[in-house]
Amino acid sequence: MWVIPPEASAEFVAHLEDVLEVYQRPYQPEPPVVCLDETFTQLIGDVREPLPPAPGQVERYDSVYVRHGVASVFLAFEPLAGWREARVTEGRTRKDLARVVKDWVDGRYRQADQVGRVMDQLNTHSNASLSAALAPEEARRIAQRLEIHHTPKHGSGLDIAEIELSALARDLPERGGERADLEQHLAAWTARRNQTQVKATWQFTTTDARIKLRKLYPTYDG
Repeated sequence: MWVIPPEASAEFVAHLEDVLEVYQRPYQPEPPVVCLDETFTQLIGDVREPLPPAPGQVERYDSVYVRHGVASVFLAFEPLAGWREARVTEGRTRKDLARVVKDWVDGRYRQADQVGRVMDQLNTHSNASLSAALAPEEARRIAQRLEIHHTPKHGSGLDIAEIELSALARDLPERGGERADLEQHLAAWTARRNQTQVKATWQFTTTDARIKLRKLYPTYDG
């Protein structure tokens, strides 16, 4: 259960019901609904080659390792289409986000007039990020094609991309090597899941929320 300050309950409910309404839409290629989230991972490599598994023994690693820094991973996930794409960047700044969003809007979704985007309320998750990285005309053009829906504060788990990132985290090796190794692993992971069209169908509806989360809803007199 979410812990919501009383003074924030009305705002929480507004964002909650907005996102749930989006998730209840039937699948249609246009406008697509895309969930967006990002994370980071440490790039850790081996000093010595691991010993391969053998009968009765698992793969063995040296306790000594080398750090190759940190990489950020942006994930776009279209849950009802079973499509996702992961992108490795140097950081998680406004400019990083803007470039990733522009590539997706002008790439896979170039034919769509509108792209519904669900994301949490991280300070970079706004159209201001487009203006930080793109020329004014480009920033405006991309912004006009985005239909943005923010998850509530304290409720980022409502972003289905966060759930997909959890699946990715379970698939990543403990020692992923350098950035090129991570990019290769992400390409294989996304291709495998896209080929089998692993989808996510959100079951929790607005009606469910009004019943099960009624304590979060403000009460009114009259």
